[in-house]
Amino acid sequence: MTPSSLITISLRALAHCRSGDKGNRSNISVIAYDEKAWDMLLEQVTEERVRTLFAARRPSRVTRHVLPRLHAMNFVLDDILDGGVNGSLNLDAHGKTLSSLMLTLPLQIDVARARELQIHL
Repeated sequence: MTPSSLITISLRALAHCRSGDKGNRSNISVIAYDEKAWDMLLEQVTEERVRTLFAARRPSRVTRHVLPRLHAMNFVLDDILDGGVNGSLNLDAHGKTLSSLMLTLPLQIDVARARELQIHL
């Protein structure tokens, strides 16, 4: 694989996400559309990359839980909701829209692999 054969896509091309909250903690699930993309998601959607993506929210900890039989992972982000629903005046103190940010995570993929996964280029 040469660097010129790599392109950047958003996570939304390979997976969908759901988010929820409990207190000042958000959890965001990432579920692959196609099991053929699972290995790439596992490699590129890491705790460190998610921490960087959410750096403006200042998570104190990011933990990834892998669910291989479901081709999914769940990220728990601690101290990200400015105190949670009862302790914040934030418009989204529940963290329900944080999955939209997760879907913007850039991924690197080989052009041939993108075609195999039927990603529109």
